[in-house]
Amino acid sequence: MLLVCAAVAQPSAPPSAPPAVDLRMYDLVEAVSAARIEADIRTLAGFGTRHTLSDTVSETRGIGAARRWIKAEFDRISAGCGGCLEVFYQRDRVEPGESRRIPDGVDVVNVVAIQRGSRYPNRYVIMSGDIDSRASDVLDGTIDAPGANDNASGMAGTLEAARVLTSYTFPTSIVYVGLSGEEQGLLGGRHMAEVAREEGWDIVGVLNNDMIGNIRGIDGVVDNTTFRVFSEPTPATDSLRDHRMRRFYGGEVDGPSRQLARYVDRMVDLYMPHLDAVMIYRLDRFGRGGHHRPFNDLGFPGVRIMETHENYTQQHQDVRVEDGIQYGDLVRFVDFDYAAKLTAANVLTLAGLAWAPPAPENVRIGGAVQPSTTLAWDPVDDPDLAGYRLYWRDTTAPQWQYSRFVGPDVTRFTLENIVIDNYLFGVAAVGRDGNESVVVFPSGLLR
Repeated sequence: MLLVCAAVAQPSAPPSAPPAVDLRMYDLVEAVSAARIEADIRTLAGFGTRHTLSDTVSETRGIGAARRWIKAEFDRISAGCGGCLEVFYQRDRVEPGESRRIPDGVDVVNVVAIQRGSRYPNRYVIMSGDIDSRASDVLDGTIDAPGANDNASGMAGTLEAARVLTSYTFPTSIVYVGLSGEEQGLLGGRHMAEVAREEGWDIVGVLNNDMIGNIRGIDGVVDNTTFRVFSEPTPATDSLRDHRMRRFYGGEVDGPSRQLARYVDRMVDLYMPHLDAVMIYRLDRFGRGGHHRPFNDLGFPGVRIMETHENYTQQHQDVRVEDGIQYGDLVRFVDFDYAAKLTAANVLTLAGLAWAPPAPENVRIGGAVQPSTTLAWDPVDDPDLAGYRLYWRDTTAPQWQYSRFVGPDVTRFTLENIVIDNYLFGVAAVGRDGNESVVVFPSGLLR
């Protein structure tokens, strides 16, 4: 008897999902040194004052000595990795009248170190700290203003991040920068953001670290387990059409800076379970500003990372004892282990973004009056692309709750029985090592 076997088409294998975690991240967290951060904070505070209008000639006091020391540290780090950093000053002359806090002309000088990406040299993730300090009188450049927490802590964290991350290579460039003139009107950040716009930098995100070392708040709370991430909801450069689109299709809290903040939160949840990122849904503290804002003003995504509980007796204060209270931003008030934790949170975020593929572009969505939701996007051209992850969440949820992984050849996918009216959606690119881009909220509609 002749047996005839019909060929049966086998279903294609589902895409192989990348690992849920990148084991290198645990090593990065462990590599951050509280002792090195402490030494850097003590050195920076030891310059007496780093006020923008302070001495620039002395080798031991003033902002000139401080920025030369920071550059020397970046040069030393670069020497240890075979010259992997491009270290330079970024200078801007600010004349009287450009800022009410600049009575005479002054050079505002940033110190920049770029770890150039192997595949995307013009794509940048940036970590910044502020070089300058101040006391009670914002125009007094001579009085002691040690600025141990505000912001030697953020500057020390930036130096430490460079020490840790220069042991690795990344497809995307990482920038470590000390920005000047923050207390005089966000001047250094403004200049760097303008240079980035003029030179066409593709900025994935700016992590502005401003005060990452205090755990004892003016409110009496002592807390070394949380930190705040401030982010604007949507870009300041959005058009009237963008605003109108959001009225009908959502996205009021889903701009690039907000997605960057969610990314920080996700990385900390994955790799630092003893630390929690508190998402603050505003540009900065009430009526105040930080050096991420000039980047936001030009449409670049950026967030502020800082301690949860501030102590105002130690900010912008002359060093003195009054009514039994010690005023002034002194080294003794900095918790170095906490500053190391927040530095590690930055390191994780920088590494995750720098190892990840570029984010999808032209993400579109459809599904009105239908039982399912469809997302589409342009393909990401990256040799390490594993695929894409589709995210969705309840409209009132602060963080992405649900996800579905699809393979690298998929650029359109329907989420069956997920009603578009009830959720918000986004798409991220995923690398073979498990690292993801930021989530991209849909900016267009499927027709």
